[in-house]
Amino acid sequence: MTPMRTLRFLPILLLGLTGCQDALDSVSNKVEHPLPAKLVNKMKAQDMSTRSPIMMRIFKEEGVLEVWKQKGNGRFDIIASYEICKWSGGLGPKFKEGDRQAPEGFYRIYPAQMNPKSSYYLSFNMGFPNSYDRSHGRTGTNLMVHGACSSAGCYSMTDEQVLEIYGFARDAFKGGQEYFLVEALPFRMTPENMARHRDSEHFEFWKMLKVGYDHFELTKRPPKVEVCDRQYVFNQIPEIENAAFQASAACPPASVPTTLASAHYAYEKSWNESFLKAADKFDREKARQIATNEAKAAAEARRAEKEAQLAARMATNGGQTASVPVLSLFSTGNPLRALAPGSPPATPLMPSPAETSVASVADPAEAAEAAEVVEQTTPEPALGGIPVPVPNPAASAQVETVQQQSQATQAEKPFWKIWSKN
Repeated sequence: MTPMRTLRFLPILLLGLTGCQDALDSVSNKVEHPLPAKLVNKMKAQDMSTRSPIMMRIFKEEGVLEVWKQKGNGRFDIIASYEICKWSGGLGPKFKEGDRQAPEGFYRIYPAQMNPKSSYYLSFNMGFPNSYDRSHGRTGTNLMVHGACSSAGCYSMTDEQVLEIYGFARDAFKGGQEYFLVEALPFRMTPENMARHRDSEHFEFWKMLKVGYDHFELTKRPPKVEVCDRQYVFNQIPEIENAAFQASAACPPASVPTTLASAHYAYEKSWNESFLKAADKFDREKARQIATNEAKAAAEARRAEKEAQLAARMATNGGQTASVPVLSLFSTGNPLRALAPGSPPATPLMPSPAETSVASVADPAEAAEAAEVVEQTTPEPALGGIPVPVPNPAASAQVETVQQQSQATQAEKPFWKIWSKN
């Protein structure tokens, strides 16, 4: 965009930013600020109540926070999706305080975790470390979803975004939801994404999270999450009523509902086939990339070797590259003298073995130039490699002079003397 066009659109951009700021400044009570009419109308169109339960999903790699809301039939559907402004760290779970890593896992958000007086406009605490994190000795505090677009281990949104996200949670709690679930995941757990990251040190951890992800994909209902034997387990029904799940203890006898287990088995079978195909594809692409890189490295090594050889020859020749001198192709050293009467004929000479050796190791460009000179100054050979005789310009001139003198002498003698015995 040209500077003039930028200046032309600058007032419009400033007006848009001012409009957003004015919208926030006009929020006298941000904690109770109602959701925008467009979202309310969208909920009505999708058979959702403004106070029906919610669930949230966070995908690090895609940089997305999704809000899902319960419909009249009990299933959930996505109602809003927000681009995460900032999150810190990399793919993988949080391990300890100060590692600036955003957490991954399944977290319950209760009303007490909502923070209407946040220094980051509005926020809610994710509840890290949960029972799974504590069973693995993981530490950290104040891991939030908040505004202000600044992160040191949190998932940070813009103020405009967190105003709506907070409103969804507030209305769900007003509708009687005990807690809502936040699934914090490294990426959408598709066969392609899992195949692409299968060499990660966190792959086994992600496989465990994927079971809960799959259950939601199949049922469109938030999974019931428990922790036992230091593992997440999902939608487990204990065989003994009121049996407790304890994070560091063995899991009680339990099973997944039959219909869900059957659906997940079929889902996993198809998913695994796609995973193997994706893994094979990535392996072949990786092999091609490795071969390409090796070829480039070999070519670079050859180029460097040639440059080193050229530099060595130049150093040996006092800074001059080796080449075939043009004048050395003639026996006299000066082709002009060879044309003078009485001078030896300018006989082209074949390059000596030494010259051939020099030419063969010279720079390709110089060798080509020398070959062109030889081609221009050397007569074409006859069939069988026998040189074609070349007339001597000096000898031809001498013969022509003798013939002219003989003709002149004959012209001076009288005609009748031709028949004289003398």
